[in-house]
Parts: sequence; C-alpha cells; structure tokens
Amino acid sequence: MQNDETSAGPRLLGPADVRRLAAELDLRPTKTLGQNFVIDANTVRRIVRVAGVGPDDVVVEVGPGLGSLTLALLPVVRRVVAVEIDPVLAGRLPSTVSEYAPGVAGRLEVVPADALRVSELPGPAPTALVANLPYNVSVPVLLHLLETFPSLSRVLVMVQKEVADRLAAPPGSRTYGVPSVKAAWYATVSSAGSVGRTVFWPAPNVDSGLVLLERRPSAREADDRAAVFAVVDAAFAQRRKTLRAALSGWAGSAAAAEEALTTAGVDPRRRGEQLTVDDFARIAAARPKIIS
Repeated sequence: MQNDETSAGPRLLGPADVRRLAAELDLRPTKTLGQNFVIDANTVRRIVRVAGVGPDDVVVEVGPGLGSLTLALLPVVRRVVAVEIDPVLAGRLPSTVSEYAPGVAGRLEVVPADALRVSELPGPAPTALVANLPYNVSVPVLLHLLETFPSLSRVLVMVQKEVADRLAAPPGSRTYGVPSVKAAWYATVSSAGSVGRTVFWPAPNVDSGLVLLERRPSAREADDRAAVFAVVDAAFAQRRKTLRAALSGWAGSAAAAEEALTTAGVDPRRRGEQLTVDDFARIAAARPKIIS
C-alpha cells in the first residue's frame, strides 16, 4: 500500500490508497456528483496551509469523498464537519479516518446531506470552510454556505480554474460577473494559486484554482442582500446594455432606472461589469426612494 506516513501526523492518501478504497466500494466516480479525488498528499497539505486554519477552528468540508483532504485537516483543527451527498462515501469515511488517523478520529463528524440544502450543522458554529468543491455546483454551494453560516470567517476552496478566476475578478475585468459581485458581498476574495490536473483521479479535463475568502466585518442584513442581488442579477442578465436599459425591468421603466442610478451616484451609461458591490448596494438602496 502506498501512503504518506510521517512522524508529524497521520498517513495521507496516495494514488494506490485512493484506488484501493474505490475498488473496495466498487466506486466509479461520476461527473454528476463532480467526483474527482485528490491523490497527491502535497496538494492537500498545501490547501490546509493556505487556508490558515488552526487548533481553534471548526471546519466545514464539503464533498470529502474518500478522505484525502479530511486526513490533512484533522490533525490541525479542532473539528471537521464533513458534508457528503454520496451515502456510500459518507458511510465509509469514519472507518478510513480511524484506519489512517486513529489519534484524531474523534474530531470528525460526517453529515450525509446535500450541501445546497444544509440549513444547520451539528456541534459548535463553524469558523471555516475548506473544500475541494464539486465543480458543477461550486458557486451555488459557496454562496449558500456563506449566507447560511455567518460564523464562517475564512474560506479556502478548490474549484475549476475558470470559476476561480471569476470569483476573484476585479470590476472592469473580462471575467467579472455575478459570482464576483455576490462573493464580494460577503468577503474579500483573492486567488490563492493554481492546481494541475494530475493530482486528481480521475484527472479532470480542466485545471483547478484555489480561492481564499475572508469575511468582511459588516452590519449588512439579509434583506439588503436580497435587494442587492436582485440588482446584480438584472445588470448582468443583459451585460452588453447600459445600466439604464438593463435595470429598466427591475426599476419599472428606463426612466425610473435612470433616477435610481443618478440617486446612487452611478452614471446610467455605465455597464454592470464596471461596478463594485458597494455601487450595487447604493443602487438597491435608491429604489425605495423612486417607488415610494
């Protein structure tokens, strides 16, 4: 068996370990669930290091799969709550951790659930999200968890490189869009490096990227978020149009959109990709004034 055992911590999963576990479970990774398992110990160590988590952290991990990242997290943090949609993988993870990291197995709790539907988690409030997110639902899962768990102060996720670029894009850039603005509502977002295809089994046909999010200290309310996100969605639904035209449906008319934009101090001739999240917040706040 090939694995990574050092005096500094538990063994980590290597290529042979991943394939053995998959064979035992008669597991055939599916694109539907976005299953690409990390087989490189150095990659999971890097993720934990870049995440900056420590002994006081309660970490949510979404899609732990066979446990590659879980095993790297457990020695470092207080607790890992692993949310896994696949019942076979969820059932196997505790025994894998007991085999590879018996000294810290008590820090793991597995929640067999769809992360998009999770509304509460057992135990203390989570402080960090560290995950290799399933590519097909990465942005919805990220935004849902940021909304649902305000205690999450730090996030490090591995996603498709294109998605990573979008999330971290600044206003005015070619890749800036809805995910960029909505992520920025919650946190400061930065790119934390790229990850090649060969560290996965099966290897995906795209590269991956790491994204670091650090939650903003903010008094923003849920009602504000819903209002701001409605403006964002409207602005980018017709991103080639000026904001005066793109927001006409949202405001009730082009004239009303222009009035809201002017009240917010935004040029109606600009386009959505040029605005910051604070610009969108001012536009949303201006709308009640024009319809009252």
